[in-house]
Amino acid sequence: MSDIEITEVRTAHQFDQDALREYMSEHVVGFAGDLTVRQFEGGQSNPTFLLEGDGQRYVMRKQPPGELLPSAHQVDREHRVMHALRDTQVPVPQMYCLCEDPEVIGTKFYVMEWIDGRLITDTRLPHCQPEDRRATYNDLARILAELHKVDPASVGLANFGRPGNYYERQIGRWSKQYLASKTEQIDAMDALMEWLPSNVPRDVASVVVHGDYRLGNVLLHPTEPHIVGVIDWELSTRGDGLADLGYICQDYHGEVYTDVGLAGADLSALNIPNEDELVAEYCKHAGLAGLDNWTFYIAYNMFRSAGIVQGVYKRGLDGNASSAKAVEYKGLARRRADQAWRLLADRGLV
Repeated sequence: MSDIEITEVRTAHQFDQDALREYMSEHVVGFAGDLTVRQFEGGQSNPTFLLEGDGQRYVMRKQPPGELLPSAHQVDREHRVMHALRDTQVPVPQMYCLCEDPEVIGTKFYVMEWIDGRLITDTRLPHCQPEDRRATYNDLARILAELHKVDPASVGLANFGRPGNYYERQIGRWSKQYLASKTEQIDAMDALMEWLPSNVPRDVASVVVHGDYRLGNVLLHPTEPHIVGVIDWELSTRGDGLADLGYICQDYHGEVYTDVGLAGADLSALNIPNEDELVAEYCKHAGLAGLDNWTFYIAYNMFRSAGIVQGVYKRGLDGNASSAKAVEYKGLARRRADQAWRLLADRGLV
């Protein structure tokens, strides 16, 4: 079972479909004929559309309408990193075209390959067999390790993102974007914005990081428990790969988005790896003996997630979110921040 839901193009996201058809006819090899456009539900940042024409399926990602936060919604960044990774062990869709001229349909966009796969957002994998649950999570860890083993320079990403000061830049970025989208006072966010910069790891590696790597951003084989596509690279950059690992593992400590998450689940009964097992699986494939300062990576990601969901909620209030479900994020930033601060307190770090 897949969680992919496709709707008609929502009113706030309408664009000139004839202009898109003409652009694709000129820039996408093999495309011709009429074009049918529908919208994927669920994505909260860059609106995503299913394009169908002449018996072929494509996927388009575009920037949302309205005023955009600084450095947000970089579809050109997504296109670049997926194109760069096309010949690596990281499965990504084929890129067909990138349009950076907003005059065509109103915003930047790119068109990529449609991958036939399952998108599952419920982290407990309720409709999967127990043996498939563990295999799926193990493959999630393996593919992430494969990404972090890619030499950025060897795939044309030597200047992708800025080297050094990764956490300082990320904490600064998400602090600014949280404050720009702030709708209420959250004391734990203020505390985290003070604590995190003083506790960043030193001498971290600089690899390609996905930035939003989780079960809901990979496509699984239609029938088998392995990954056939990694999608949604908007937040990718160069930095510490352990930030990606911590992003997955924060789900063991509380809900990341609106599903129940893995916190409190009977992982043994579900046959889902626990946090230590998932970290060990990643380390096995990444060639690491173990990890230090692990709690920082969890707290950092919970803070970052709080900043992200606060931006989603604010766009929902403003009426230009990519999904109609954005307003359901009310209160989630507060819960994420409170959980992060409580974790640090419980482990004697504050």
